[in-house]
Amino acid sequence: MGWNNWNALGCDVSESLLLDTSKTLVNSGLRDVGYNYVVLDDCWSDGRDEKDFLKVDMKKFPSGMKAVADEIHRQGMLFGMYSSAGEMTCARYAGSLDYETNDAISFASWDVDYLKYDNCYHMGRFGTPKLSFDRYKVMADALNATGRPILYSLCNWGEDYSHTARLQSWGMSIANSWRMSGDIYDSFSRPDDLCPCSNAADPHCIAPGSHCSVMNIVNKVAVYADRGQPGGWNDLDMLEVGNGGMTDDEYKAHFSLWAGLKSPLLMGNDLRTLSASALTILNNPAVIAISQDPEGRSISRIRRETNAAPDKYGIGEIQVWSGYLYGGDQVVLLLNAGGKDTKISASLAEIFLHEGPEGSAPQVQEEWDVYDLWANRMETNLAQKILDADAAELEKLFKEANWYNSTEISYKDGLKKNDLRLLGKKMGKIAPGGSLTAKVNKHSAEMYRLRSIGTGGKRKVHSKDEL
Repeated sequence: MGWNNWNALGCDVSESLLLDTSKTLVNSGLRDVGYNYVVLDDCWSDGRDEKDFLKVDMKKFPSGMKAVADEIHRQGMLFGMYSSAGEMTCARYAGSLDYETNDAISFASWDVDYLKYDNCYHMGRFGTPKLSFDRYKVMADALNATGRPILYSLCNWGEDYSHTARLQSWGMSIANSWRMSGDIYDSFSRPDDLCPCSNAADPHCIAPGSHCSVMNIVNKVAVYADRGQPGGWNDLDMLEVGNGGMTDDEYKAHFSLWAGLKSPLLMGNDLRTLSASALTILNNPAVIAISQDPEGRSISRIRRETNAAPDKYGIGEIQVWSGYLYGGDQVVLLLNAGGKDTKISASLAEIFLHEGPEGSAPQVQEEWDVYDLWANRMETNLAQKILDADAAELEKLFKEANWYNSTEISYKDGLKKNDLRLLGKKMGKIAPGGSLTAKVNKHSAEMYRLRSIGTGGKRKVHSKDEL
């Protein structure tokens, strides 16, 4: 969890941007709900020196990168940087291809904690899983050789089977996360020619592209959602929440999906102009607890209907997603990607489909409490007070709000203690053999935690036989 400048600011980077953003993360309470990485994307370098080490652009970062990292660390956060597995980065700055050892040494010497490693200008070294694996493994080995723990975020857009069939995927063997699509942009469902690959059955897209909508990315990852696991995650790209291109309902759905699918939650907005409504989406501890669940299991899509009322782009989908949570709880996400508000129902037989087909799962015969994960969303007026407050006022506001602080109690420990701030608002029950039903606004989602009232059935362990 954290923040990356690229979506909102691109190459407009500087030392002051990073330090101002880190302060905002602290003052807004976002650090305390878990956003602890400050990631600098492209456009920070100034070529190489006579020994072929990367030079920092001292006009943009006059104190140097180590000083920036030190200040971010002093505020209780971690520092991330960017390069590309090519001769140039995507913005045509010096890339790291064939300079991996030098650049890893530089990142470690600057106390970097995270590296986003892109895929531009790769000099033709792609086209098979082995070619891409070898190219990215060089940097993985170089980072490991430094002795500094650096989270490795592989950004090859899902090319060459980095995230797909288990016998062919390779991202999880060398990286902590791997991008599985082209670049996101601030739209919920708009088709765009710049994101030409939309066939979820084709993992080997020739041009993953950019301008990929939330729904485009979600429909691509659905068939590979189970590839993520603790230590390695499908990366659906940065969050667009707060950038202005979507409605509040669309941002709510976007955030819910990214949390449920266990994608890294890296905010891609300009936090210096953060709105109160965006803050109340991003700081929801009940939804973040799904992202940070100790089991680390992604939700899976259990139903997709494509004949719902279409939106202005002709897209009309209803989807139901479900997933296992720590302690035997279950998360259910009801997604309305159509053009009209609608009621969506999901039976326990559907919700526990992966525990046993055709209603055979023992959980279907249990009674379940239902907790609405968005019902306790922070009030907008309180969020605005937090954004406007000085240091003295902030302490009082957070104390009065009793908002969750993961620096004091981790999500794992909070769930163990049944902290009500992580459970949402109890809304009712589902009887044995019953269904969950909710009205869902157009281009929105509702998200629920189910908790068994009975003893709970033993979970089955499902794995694919690839032999």
